[in-house]
Order: sequence, then structure tokens, then C-alpha cells
Amino acid sequence: MSTDERLMRWICWAFVAFFLCAYLMPLAALFSKSLMTSDGLFAGAANFATYLATPALGSSITNSLLLALTVSTISTALAFAYAYALTRSCMPMKPLFRTLALFPLFAPTMMPAIALQYLLGNQGFAKWLLGGYSVYGAIGITIGHVVLIFPVALLILTTALRTADARLYEAAWSLRTSRFRIFWNVTLPGVRYGLLSAFTAGFTISITDFSIPKIIGGEFNVLATDIYKQVVGQQNFEMGAVAGVFLLIPAVLAFWADRYITRRQASTLGARTVPLQPKASLYGDGAALLYCSVIGGMSVLMVGTCVYASLVGFWPYDLSFSLAHYDLSASSGQGWEVYVNSLILASATAIIGTAIVFLGAYLVEKGQNNTAVRQLIHFSATLPMAIPGLVLGLSYIFFFSSPQNPLNFFYGTMAILVLSSIIHYYPVCHIIALTALKQIDPEFESVSASLRAPFYKTFLRVTVPISLPAILEISSYLFMHAMTTTSAVIFIYTTDTMLSSIAILNMEEFGYTQSAAALSVLIFLSSLSIRFVFDRLSRRLMLRTQRWRLA
Repeated sequence: MSTDERLMRWICWAFVAFFLCAYLMPLAALFSKSLMTSDGLFAGAANFATYLATPALGSSITNSLLLALTVSTISTALAFAYAYALTRSCMPMKPLFRTLALFPLFAPTMMPAIALQYLLGNQGFAKWLLGGYSVYGAIGITIGHVVLIFPVALLILTTALRTADARLYEAAWSLRTSRFRIFWNVTLPGVRYGLLSAFTAGFTISITDFSIPKIIGGEFNVLATDIYKQVVGQQNFEMGAVAGVFLLIPAVLAFWADRYITRRQASTLGARTVPLQPKASLYGDGAALLYCSVIGGMSVLMVGTCVYASLVGFWPYDLSFSLAHYDLSASSGQGWEVYVNSLILASATAIIGTAIVFLGAYLVEKGQNNTAVRQLIHFSATLPMAIPGLVLGLSYIFFFSSPQNPLNFFYGTMAILVLSSIIHYYPVCHIIALTALKQIDPEFESVSASLRAPFYKTFLRVTVPISLPAILEISSYLFMHAMTTTSAVIFIYTTDTMLSSIAILNMEEFGYTQSAAALSVLIFLSSLSIRFVFDRLSRRLMLRTQRWRLA
């Protein structure tokens, strides 16, 4: 065995150990806790039976499933119409409408719930739209989750619609087939896997989200808030672990369904596929522009409402201009420290996470030999997609807080928040890195091997420079999501590592809703700015790479 092969094998096994300690052993600790009594005795399935027998807790399962199905259906339908307008029409200002639709991705998950309180709450200026019904409950959660899921479903469906084969439509037009029949027999079958993928993604997000039900859920119980109430409110860790297991089951099923759908979707793409170019239509383009204006306007309204609420004295009685709510020391108790902590977490997650993710993807895609271990790394890298953030954070309590654990020194530090954030968002970044690495010609590694150059020199001097646009994409993704994360860190932060997202929840709970809106706006602007800067850098690097290849 050569030195290169030996070193690569050791690094591969180091990644296996990393995943083992980062989430596999913590999950085992969660399962173990769900089978124990508060005295540490083995209880078996008794805890699960008790949970199901409690009416308030047992109804959470039904509520969560019905809510997730409803939200997934609505958000998929709305996103499909929006994606259809962006890809199949010649309406003007498409880049603008696409950006407006993606606004919720840059905002903390609590922002839709905060905006809904000012729009449809008891003192909301548009509460009459609900016809006397309260926004606090299933209605508010449904609207908030639709806003949260819409951009994710839009990205999936836009990709699916852009892969349509123009030859099928040309054949239908030559046969003078009606527009409705073309849509029903050509368009929908061509994007069926995209629709299913968007639905499963929405289902997973809805059933695992904690922030929106916490703020605007009222008395409507769901699994995510049950875990929080059991652990934080009642200190009943065993029942919290049981609720975590119940929350994990539908997430895992949705994950496997999405993997199956993705494989089937990829197999429908052919080498001879001809991209479809939309044709101009006065009425069709006008309808598309009107629809996108309404949906995009709602996205702007959500952000604009929070901005407006953060800049007035006291809603709704004193609407004069004021910056008092941006004085975080008056509401959070720790002032701007929570915002600085979020910046530290996001920066560390982006730097460390990008390095780990890209190296792991390189081993999977470009590694030599060690096939079984590399496949194990790939499986371990994608599996966290099925783990809800609340379940991950709760499992970290049981695993890292144990005095017998040699890794106990991580507990209560910023390092454990960074680790949780990296693992929570690892799968998407891993897929981005693999996609970029697959586009690099294997000849580079072959030539390096023939010249007996160490693989790490090829990695640093060739692979990394070529893949810089993808590396920047991974870094910006990790930064934005670490900046807005809540569920993965809600159980493992301390007073010294308080984050902005946690402070927003605390502010809202203690009645400082306008201060929570102000901090949400700051996070939104920070994420949007980072995304803009990284996009500009990525475009410059791509242009430089193209010039290098032409030269």
C-alpha cells in the first residue's frame, strides 16, 4: 500500500468516526433515553404507551400529520404556478420576481409568524380578512409554513420545469393539440417527480419546524412544540425523547421517499434533450405577471411589515418613527452580544463546515480504493437530512452532557453549536460539492498519479481552485442557515452562547415583539448581504475559470 493510499484510508476512517460521534451515537442515546424511566430503570415501550394515552400529547401526532399534508399541498400548488410563470412565459422582470420569492430563505423562520401577528393578529391592520377567526392556531401555522416552504418548493419545481424536452411540445403543436391537453398529458407527467419531491420536502419542513408553532400556534399542539414543552417546560426528558422518536419516524420516511423520487427523476433526463424556449402570449404572459406580482408582493409585505413594526414607537398606538427597538439591551438583556454570537457561529460554521464537507465529498468522488468506506461516508453524509433539528439538539443533550463521555468538554460551548449546525445542514452541502466534483475531468488525478504527486497536492493546487464557485456556494449556504437556525440549537445554548434566533423567541415570549421584529430584520439583512457578496465573487471566479479554460 502506497503512502497516498494509507493516508487516504486514515482520513476516510476519520470521517466515519466523525459521523459516529456527531450524530449516530447521540441518536442512540436518544433512543436509549426514550426507553428509560426518570430513575434510570428500563421501561421498554411503557413511555410510548403513556404518550399515546395522553389526549393532549397523542393528538399532536394527528395535528402534525394533517398540518404537514395540508401545507405541503398548498405550497406545492402555489410554487408550481409561480415556477411555471418563470419558466414557461415571456413576462418581464423574471430575475426580480425570482429574488422576491426567495426572500423567506434569508429570514429567520420566526419572521413569518411575527409578520402575521401584525397583519392578522388581535391588533393587526388586516385581521378582518379572517372573518372573525383567530390567527393563533392552525390557521396561523398553516400560513406561516406555506411562506416558509414556498421558496424551497419553487427551487425544486423551477429545476424540474427547465428540464422539459422541446421535442415533445413540438410534436403536440404539430398535431394541433389544445393547450389544456398539452399541459395535462405532457407538462404534468414530465414534472411529476419534481412535484413529489417538492411535496416531500414541504412535508418534512412542516412537520419538523418549531419556531412558527411556538410563536403563533396558540393551543394547537404539534410534535415539535411537544418536545420543547416536555424538555424545557416540565423537565421531562424521557417524554421529550419519546416525542423526538415520533417526530423522527415521518421525517425518515419522507427522506427515503425523496431519495427514491430523486433517482427516478434523474433517469428521465436524456442526452438528446432539447431545452424548451417559451413563446410569447399576450394573455398568458399578462396572467403570469399578475400572479407573480401578487405572490412576490406578499413576500415583500412579510418583510416590510416587520421592518415597519421595528421602526415605530409602540404598535398600534404610537406609530411615530423610532429606533428604540434596535437597542437590544432593553429587550434581550445581553444587548448586541446575541447578534455577535450569531455572526461567530455563522462564520465558524461556514469556514469549518465548508472544509469538512468538501474534503468528505472529494474522498467519496475522487478517492481511490476503499470503496466500501467511501460509500459509507456518502450514506452517512446524506442521512442527517432525515433528522429534525429538534431531535438532533435533544440527542446532543443526552450524549454530550454525560460525565462519562470523553467529549463532555464540548457541552455548553460554542463548538457544540457549530457542530450541530454543520451536521444539520451537511447533506445539501455534500450534494453541492459532489455535483461540482463530478464536473472535473478524472484525468487530473490520473496524471498526478502517473507523476507520483501526492493526492493532497492535486487537491490543493487543482481541485480546490477549479471548485471555488461551489465552495463559495457551500459557505454562503452554511452561513445563512447558521445565522437563522433555531431548532438545532434551542436545547444546547447557554447564557454565554445565546444566539439571535433564540433571543427572538425569548423577546416574543416576554412581549417584546417589536424588538423581535427588529432583530429579525438585522438577520435578514445580514444573510441577504452575504449572499449578494458571495454571488458576485462566484460569478467572477466562474468567468476567470472560463477564460483559463479557453487559454
